[in-house]
Amino acid sequence: MSKQRTIKSIIHAGLIDMGGMVVRQAFPSRKAEQIDPFLLLHHGNIEVPTDMPVSESGVGPHPHRGFSPVTYLFQGGINHQDSRGNNHTVYEGGVQWMNAGMGIIHSERMSSNIHEIGGRVELIQLWVNTPAKHKMDQPTYTPASKEEIPFIESEDKLARVNIVSGELNGVKGVIPTLSPVNSFTAMIKKGGAFQFDIPSSHNAFIYLLGGKVHVGENNEEISGQYLTILNNDGESFLIKAIEDSTLMIGTGEPLNEPIVSHGPFVMNTQTEIMEAFRDYQLGKMGVLIEN
Repeated sequence: MSKQRTIKSIIHAGLIDMGGMVVRQAFPSRKAEQIDPFLLLHHGNIEVPTDMPVSESGVGPHPHRGFSPVTYLFQGGINHQDSRGNNHTVYEGGVQWMNAGMGIIHSERMSSNIHEIGGRVELIQLWVNTPAKHKMDQPTYTPASKEEIPFIESEDKLARVNIVSGELNGVKGVIPTLSPVNSFTAMIKKGGAFQFDIPSSHNAFIYLLGGKVHVGENNEEISGQYLTILNNDGESFLIKAIEDSTLMIGTGEPLNEPIVSHGPFVMNTQTEIMEAFRDYQLGKMGVLIEN
C-alpha cells in the first residue's frame, strides 16, 4: 500500500487582467511562486465578444523562449499560429504543447467557428520550465485532439483521467517532454474516486476548475478555482468527488536550476534574458503574419 501524500497548501486562484482578458492565476502568487518545474497556471473561462472580429480575439503575436507554454482546452476552440509555420486549431478535450526553445513568436486566437460552438472558451495554460541544456533547442509544436489522448477510467466509470504527458498506471501520454512531467486532466462524477500513483521525487499540484472534492486521507474539502499543493511525503494521493468535478493535475521532477524570468522569457541568468530581448528585436525568433 503506497503512502498517501499530505497537503502542503490550498490557494485560491485570484483574478488578474491580461490585457483586457480576465483570467484566474493559481500561481505564481505570494503564497506559491513556482512548483518546480511548473512556472505558472492560468485558468480562463471567457465569453468571446460578438462585437469584434473573431480573428482579433484572444492573444495576438508575442514571443517566448526557454519554456513550454501548454494549453488544455475544456470548452470551445483555440487557433495557434507561429513563426515556424504552424497553423492549427485545438478543440474541447485537446491540448497544444509548444516548446519555445531558442525562441518563437505565436498567437492564440479563438477558433473561427467559436460562436457556432457556444461562444465560450475554458482553458488552462500551464508554463513548464525547460532544463538549461534544452533552452536553446529548436522550437517544436505538438497538438493532440481529445481522440488522440489516452485515458483511464475507474471500474464504475465515474472517473476518467486523460494522460496528456508522462505516465499513469502503465499508460503513457501522447506528448513528449524534455524532463519527467506528468500532466493529467480528469473528470470525476459525484461519488467517484481515483487514486494517483506518482514518483515520490515529483512535486505535485491539483487544480480544481469546478466542482468539489475531498483530497487525501484526511478528506480535505477543496472547492472549484482552488489550487492544492501536495507535500513530497508519499507516492500517491486520492481524490473523491463530492460533486461532478473537473481537474488538472501536474507532477514533475524538479529541475533545481536557477530561474530568471522577464515577461515572455524564462532563462537561467540575467544575461540570457538580455540576449533573448536582443534576439527578438533582431528578428531571430522569426516573423508571424497571421492568416
